[in-house]
Amino acid sequence: MQVAVVTFDGFNELDSFIAAGLINRAPGITAYLATPAPVVTSMNGVEVRGQRPLEFAAEADVVLVGSGIKTRDVVADEGLVAALPLDPARQLVGSQCSGALVLAKLGLLGSMPACTDTTTRPWVEACGVTVLDAPFHAEGGIATAGGCLASQYLAAWTLTRTVGEAAARAAIDYAAPVGEKAAYVDRVMAVVGEPALR
Repeated sequence: MQVAVVTFDGFNELDSFIAAGLINRAPGITAYLATPAPVVTSMNGVEVRGQRPLEFAAEADVVLVGSGIKTRDVVADEGLVAALPLDPARQLVGSQCSGALVLAKLGLLGSMPACTDTTTRPWVEACGVTVLDAPFHAEGGIATAGGCLASQYLAAWTLTRTVGEAAARAAIDYAAPVGEKAAYVDRVMAVVGEPALR
């Protein structure tokens, strides 16, 4: 299984790195940073070399669209949008924070409510999407997460839907704070919910 963590210039490090890092702790699945240029710079000036081109998103089993300070520029760029021919019928598709704006622009949310960060909320709502006051929501093969640290939910959802709940629990357990592991894992999995219901 291959995951494209779509990462644009101006990206939020927490959004891309937490999801990719957690997913890459599970066997049988690999997350790659998919970028529109060989090197992208984060919102805090961290330069990162992409692992796959943006076009990799079209062939990945899972696509997670990250967030950043330039997402409104991204959705205004028809070339970038056209490079993301995502298909929820054959791919799992998720967004982190302002990544929901990309999913809205692609027409993937439809009548589905979404989660996003508080800064992006009015822009997503302007697209006609209802924004939930929640960290995570999924319907079918589409999930949205709101708030940087909600990327753990997006990663757990991805792992649960691809390589199983046990793998998701193990990955979250590995990263969870010492002394809080069991409670932390249970809370994350409770937010993600039973995969059969998604």
